[in-house]
Amino acid sequence: MQRLRMTLRSLAQHRLRTALAMLGVFLGALALTCVLHITRAMSAKADLEVQRLGPNLIQVLSGQTRFRRSALADTVRVTGGVTTLTLDDARAVLDQVPQIRDGVPFCQRNRPVRFGSLATRASMIGAPPAYARVRLLEVAHGRYFSEAEEAETARVCVLGHTIATRLFRRPDRAVGQEIHILQAPVTVVGVLAEKGRDLSGANLDEFLYVPLSTYMRRLSNQEWIRGIFMNLHDSPNPALNEQLAMEAITDILRKRHRISRPEDDDFAVLSNRDASRLRSQALELVWTLGVLSSFISFSVGALGILSIMILLVRARRMEIGVRRAVGASRTVIMRQFLAEAGIMSGIGGSAGVLAAIGIITLVYHIGAFPYIYDPWLIIGACLASAGIGLMAGAYPAWEASRVEVLEVLKSPE
Repeated sequence: MQRLRMTLRSLAQHRLRTALAMLGVFLGALALTCVLHITRAMSAKADLEVQRLGPNLIQVLSGQTRFRRSALADTVRVTGGVTTLTLDDARAVLDQVPQIRDGVPFCQRNRPVRFGSLATRASMIGAPPAYARVRLLEVAHGRYFSEAEEAETARVCVLGHTIATRLFRRPDRAVGQEIHILQAPVTVVGVLAEKGRDLSGANLDEFLYVPLSTYMRRLSNQEWIRGIFMNLHDSPNPALNEQLAMEAITDILRKRHRISRPEDDDFAVLSNRDASRLRSQALELVWTLGVLSSFISFSVGALGILSIMILLVRARRMEIGVRRAVGASRTVIMRQFLAEAGIMSGIGGSAGVLAAIGIITLVYHIGAFPYIYDPWLIIGACLASAGIGLMAGAYPAWEASRVEVLEVLKSPE
């Protein structure tokens, strides 16, 4: 305890130097703790989204599709107004691919939507009633449209939560009301529960759903479809099952569209695993850059502690000589300076970890990430900080232990 008080007293006497030495370790611990926790939370959120949207979900989209990658999200962009995908293509795929458990064709287009004097834009989805089952949609108010309404090309719709809130303030008020899509009157029969974004970046709460027949005959007058959503059967090897299904779908559509070269494909077959895989690659890059920046910060901190401890040893030669004269051994002197370096670095690292916990909590709240705190990682960052201090202070401590009493006494200082 006496040695600890002596160590703290010594550090307090050189506050500015101590603070500068601790800064690099503080930043290193801060960056390391933040990056490892946030990337882990992002990965966990992506896994939750895959489960929530259907782990065995794949889709066919008309047109060439490419992914746009960022650190926080991956979005899908489709090029061209391709109109070659048809209902017959969808029936052929759903009938001939044995891995498919359930599937639905769908159409999609942005449309202005109006209720009274309030207007907004929505992504209108035309699909059979089974679309709700395939996409795991839950109705919060009212109901989903029926097979009978699909057969009758009824003018009914189901609103996403955000669209309903925007038009009616309270989603439960939307059921039974008549809205206009372009100039066509449509009756709202249901409002969906909040769903959020899928892995393609689309906000499912911004969608408006109508029967496929109503979309194709009454609202758009078209013969082609936008794509097909499919659920696969459960399998002991989901990745292989998905690969076989995607290959079979690709072969069927190439034969039906008389396509011989892959670069001429007028469709794209995608899965949630594709987007999840790209997101994982982006997170790995963020993780690597974060760890690299942490390493650089720790290295700068170690150099700072090394240089400041050397200065302290040289400034305290008289103190060291007096202690040696009254019986302190070389080991005691070495332990003293190692303790100063370790405590200095440990305090800086602990402060960095505490600041990081505050930052990641804020990020979790803003980004709606799962609250993940790894106690072993937190303890490890603190211990690593102290260890860096001990390594950086080893040479100055050894130099302090080599100070000779006679040399100090002869010194003019």
